[in-house]
Amino acid sequence: MTTDTPYDPAEEGAQMRFDGRMSYNDYLRLDMVLGAQECLTQTHDEMLFIIQHQTSELWMRLALHEIGAARAAIRADQLQPAFKMLSRVAKIFEQLNNAWDVLRTMTPSEYTAFRDDLGQSSGFQSWQYRLIEFAVGNRNPAMIKPHAHRADILEKITAELAQPSLYDEAVRALARAGLAVPQEVLERDVSGTHVFSDGVMAAWAVVYRDPQAHWALYELAEKLVDFEDYFRRWRFNHVTTVERVIGFKRGTGGTGGVSYLKRMLEVELFPELWRVRTEL
Repeated sequence: MTTDTPYDPAEEGAQMRFDGRMSYNDYLRLDMVLGAQECLTQTHDEMLFIIQHQTSELWMRLALHEIGAARAAIRADQLQPAFKMLSRVAKIFEQLNNAWDVLRTMTPSEYTAFRDDLGQSSGFQSWQYRLIEFAVGNRNPAMIKPHAHRADILEKITAELAQPSLYDEAVRALARAGLAVPQEVLERDVSGTHVFSDGVMAAWAVVYRDPQAHWALYELAEKLVDFEDYFRRWRFNHVTTVERVIGFKRGTGGTGGVSYLKRMLEVELFPELWRVRTEL
């Protein structure tokens, strides 16, 4: 049966008036969010470039929220909640991976049209990305320097380096569960990057050789590997996107561009969890 009367959602209870009431736009502060894309040029593709990076920063904010909560849960030996959070972080990086596909629709000619207007700004200077790296365990003090001009950001980064990383907490969980972890690893200076340890790998090997006896730690290990798997893919896609768009030019922030990014591909966040596979 058809009718000429237009469909009115209000007849089914939909709220249609929001004067003085919380609306979708109000809750998400969309006026502020959608007003943050201020292009410096008249080129068509600059909007893509800005939104790509702004949305990436929003996903990174959520990743930091989840990593921080997962780390606290592991510290408290509440591993089940940590699994959910780490799974979400892996999916966040899957989302970040997919975003490179959009940016790769921009050709070198289109990027060159506005690249000079970026000045020295670069993703290399993303303090949230730096915090993610530091939070999960890749802690290079030299990488603090690009943020030294902002006291508020410097405070966040310094506070992060003063506490054990996500991987430090995972290794400590191994020790609390009764597995043999070298004391020097447990007492290391947490402001630096964890260095591969045969003793830590041996502890993880015990877990992997008898998953049923150490199921929670086994699942923790796999959640960490899942995350680093997506994280490595994100780095790889970053390299290929940059090479596709600018070739081997130096980055706007002064890095070697592709050469710098390829160097980052060699970084292992959880080295024992990858190398233990060879020992099994």
